[in-house]
Amino acid sequence: MSEKKEEDMALKGRKPTAAEKEHMSKVVELGCIVCKNKGFYSPAEIHHIHGKTKKNAHFMVLPLCFEHHRKGGYKEPISRHPYKKRFEEAYGKEDKLLMQVNDLLKKTDFYNFLEEIPF
Repeated sequence: MSEKKEEDMALKGRKPTAAEKEHMSKVVELGCIVCKNKGFYSPAEIHHIHGKTKKNAHFMVLPLCFEHHRKGGYKEPISRHPYKKRFEEAYGKEDKLLMQVNDLLKKTDFYNFLEEIPF
């Protein structure tokens, strides 16, 4: 397969299911996880930590602001693309950030549930 075709496939990935879309929407609402850890809110976009083609890829996502996701900064704020190693040294491994995001989602879901209880 040509390098260009492989690159195009990597960019496209698998189309998310309704459940995956809902999950990604909730993740984006959290705001950038790096900025959150620094004590402030920044609007986020989705970063797939294992690409977009693997099984459950759309559930393994981080909310990152443009600067921390793909602006390309080598210095603070360090961009995940193309500086993965430097990004992880500064802000933590992606898998650990993913665990933090999933914990935050559980807490958010719990508090949203409490708000729906009529008492």
